[in-house]
Amino acid sequence: MINTPLYIAKRYLWSRGKRNIVTLISRISLFGVMIITAALVVLLSAFNGIEKMIEQLYSEFDPPITIQHAQRKTFFENEIDFRKIKSIPGIKSVSRQIEEIIVLRNEQKWINAKLYGVEESFLSDCHIQKHLLGGIGQHAYSDGRFAFVGAELMQNLKVSIGPDHSDEILIYAPKRNVKIRLGKAPFHSARLSVDGAVNFNQEVNASALIWDFQSASELLGYDHEISKLYISLEVGYDAQEVKEQIQNTIQNTIQNTSFQVRTNLEKNELIFRTSKSERLVVFIILLFVFVLAAFNLIASLTMLYVEKKESVQLLSAIGMSKNDVFKVFFYEGLLISGWGIFLGLILGYAVCILQLTSEFLIIPGANIPFPIVFTLSDSGLILGSVSILSFVFSYFPVRLIVKSA
Repeated sequence: MINTPLYIAKRYLWSRGKRNIVTLISRISLFGVMIITAALVVLLSAFNGIEKMIEQLYSEFDPPITIQHAQRKTFFENEIDFRKIKSIPGIKSVSRQIEEIIVLRNEQKWINAKLYGVEESFLSDCHIQKHLLGGIGQHAYSDGRFAFVGAELMQNLKVSIGPDHSDEILIYAPKRNVKIRLGKAPFHSARLSVDGAVNFNQEVNASALIWDFQSASELLGYDHEISKLYISLEVGYDAQEVKEQIQNTIQNTIQNTSFQVRTNLEKNELIFRTSKSERLVVFIILLFVFVLAAFNLIASLTMLYVEKKESVQLLSAIGMSKNDVFKVFFYEGLLISGWGIFLGLILGYAVCILQLTSEFLIIPGANIPFPIVFTLSDSGLILGSVSILSFVFSYFPVRLIVKSA
């Protein structure tokens, strides 16, 4: 009765259906490993591109090193020995700067802004020509007088700029050490013609008025007073090392050493730390997703063992040890995950290269291609993390299955 054709047919169809299920689960587990690996490659490369873009946006307007007084808003120029600072190896230029909160007015538009009184060398160091909207104002600072506003600030003020027509705006800056009395204006005021609009980063675009140092000093009534010193560096010099030399020079030459010397990274520390934290969180989340996908691998190995159980018992009867059985199924798990990792790396880098060549993804609002940057450390991190997890989810389940059999 057992060997009837009906029983044999049922047994055959059942075994084929079981093999199909095992094959399907194996393919699903391979596909899951592949997709998560590809996602890790794409997202980490995208975050690298975003970090580099943020660094460029903030490093071009903010100088590599800034010196300012720790307690006072301004300090006198003779409080720091410019000659000794300029003699430090790696320093390209030292420029003075004035900062003040002001109010700008154009017709009935009143907007708070931030005045940056800078020297012409600063415009050269921040490559202002490539940040001017429409290239308007490229030669405006040839005579040492210039006025540029942020792109968003220009729109809010409804200021017109161009070679044939440029609106004048009113600037109001607070007076220092003045008692407010009836009929006495508490503000310095002046008219200025806007030469162009700049597009750096959101903060600068929304509130910056970049004015020449001389005009800003005259408006505010500063006599040899400055807010900050901007230090630009020669190519190849490390900002942190030069900063330490500047600090040593200041401490050795000035009795009152209450000056702050900060690099660009320290000045925008919150922005860069936030970007790195987001990158780390995304990486951890994807690793958790990888762990969930690895349960398909466990199911695949379990079903494979159940399907081959009779064969395993036969091989064990003729002398195959449990350790040899473990190796067979363990290597099968490594093979499935290994192919998934390999195909995932190819898919991930293919998507990134496609973005670099065709620029099919655009950052909303900025209208620029989504940046992609490859790093060798990221490749090692991805390969190492997914390989370790694949090893763990192949080794321990198979060891448990073989041991309990």
